[in-house]
Amino acid sequence: MAAQIDHSAERLLGIVLVTASAAVFGLAGVLTKSIHAEPLVIACWRGLVGALLITAYVFWQRGRRGSQSMRLGWRGWLMAVVGAAASLAFISAFKNTYVANVAIIYATAPFMAALFAWLFIRERVRSQTMLAAVLSLGGVGVMVFSGVGTGRPFGDGLALIMTATSALYMVLIRTFRDTPAVWVGAVSAFLVFALAWFVADPLAVSGHDAVLLVVFGISFAAASILWTEGARRIPAAEAGLLGSAEVPFAVLFGWIFLAEFPPATSLIGGAVVLSAVLAHAGRDWLQARALRSA
Repeated sequence: MAAQIDHSAERLLGIVLVTASAAVFGLAGVLTKSIHAEPLVIACWRGLVGALLITAYVFWQRGRRGSQSMRLGWRGWLMAVVGAAASLAFISAFKNTYVANVAIIYATAPFMAALFAWLFIRERVRSQTMLAAVLSLGGVGVMVFSGVGTGRPFGDGLALIMTATSALYMVLIRTFRDTPAVWVGAVSAFLVFALAWFVADPLAVSGHDAVLLVVFGISFAAASILWTEGARRIPAAEAGLLGSAEVPFAVLFGWIFLAEFPPATSLIGGAVVLSAVLAHAGRDWLQARALRSA
């Protein structure tokens, strides 16, 4: 009985941590648009603050669980470069389109990851994933088409690049399982900082922006750590379902803090994408639950 209670408490903690992670990730668009600095400068300081905190977390974990290898090798460096590219596109996308558009386009990342996994490692794609991917693509198409003539297609295109690189990063994590993924995330953030330091002028920020940049870096590290700690306490299907809550959080925060309400066509496309994501994740969760019960 005690073991069952402990398991229930652990699962509840996992649900809370992953949901909190989705909420913190949902603040990214608001923070990006509230900072007046250029995207490269934002990515620079977000990367530095986040990387330092994640590095501290990695060393703390090493102390708790014993020595773990931090050697990256070419696989780890490849992941770090792909992650850095995704971060730069992520920040730039928020500066050039609606917060809702970026969040909804990013929700298609699991389907892009399934496509890349099939292309690169010949992993079989389930029929339900293919159907959800087609529906999501249609929803994204409606959103991007609605931005034609308004200047939004550039931002939506950056969001697609960010989603594709993030999906590739997911596949690399699954392919190179012996690579320390959390440490790779910190190294990736350090790479963004180094690039911005030599290309942009990171010190040319106002006091207001400096405070928000530190908050952004802290939120980035907090969301990453919350996800890492929460996802290992609950089944992957459940973590994926809860993680999709990032989309409504991002839209809600954009409306509350920025008074940003996307056009009807974006909402229609977003509803199609979110329905496909939730239906796919919900079916996975139900199947996993049935297996556990059996």
